[in-house]
Amino acid sequence: MTEGTRRRQVRADARQSITRILDAANAVFTDDPQASLEQVAEAAGVGRATVHRHFSSRRALLDALVSDLNARYREAFQQARVESVPPLVALYRLTEGAFELKTAHPFVIGLTPTARSQGAPASDPTIREGLERLFGRLYAAGEIAVDDPVWCRMVYLALLHEVHELDAHAPVLSGADTAPAEDVGARVRLLVTSLIGALGGPRPGGAGGSDRT
Repeated sequence: MTEGTRRRQVRADARQSITRILDAANAVFTDDPQASLEQVAEAAGVGRATVHRHFSSRRALLDALVSDLNARYREAFQQARVESVPPLVALYRLTEGAFELKTAHPFVIGLTPTARSQGAPASDPTIREGLERLFGRLYAAGEIAVDDPVWCRMVYLALLHEVHELDAHAPVLSGADTAPAEDVGARVRLLVTSLIGALGGPRPGGAGGSDRT
């Protein structure tokens, strides 16, 4: 094995260890927010020294969890093809991805006041600016009547938080179409319907009937 190959293998092993630790930390802290790093190491199947080698403190591990979630949001944004597909389709796809991430990372979502109140990494400029471009496209397509993408983003994030917090048996959620209340799809439909209504609905002559699939 050459020196270059060995270094690449070491980096790959380190990335795998970090991924295991972050996944374990997300699960362990969700069950017990006060869990120790030793418990995280045990769940990850690594030694405590390995955790400390990658994360010098509990705070460093928490910061890494937030950064990892932000990266996942950015990836979901790219997968939704927000810049290229019809904007209403992008809104549905992006919202579905956001709910899936919130469900899978409840501990991380609640780490900061911003995350608790707005339901997404609103401090991430990539996501903020991408959402504003999306709402600009929705307005240009005639899907909404509000020509203020910053306000639209704020309304969207607030609704994202509130719909996520709804109990699975909430009448407003279980009445959203025929999907089971716990289905992510029911939350997506409720949010998008509420959002479009709050932002004025389709303007006369707008697209209005875009395919949502």
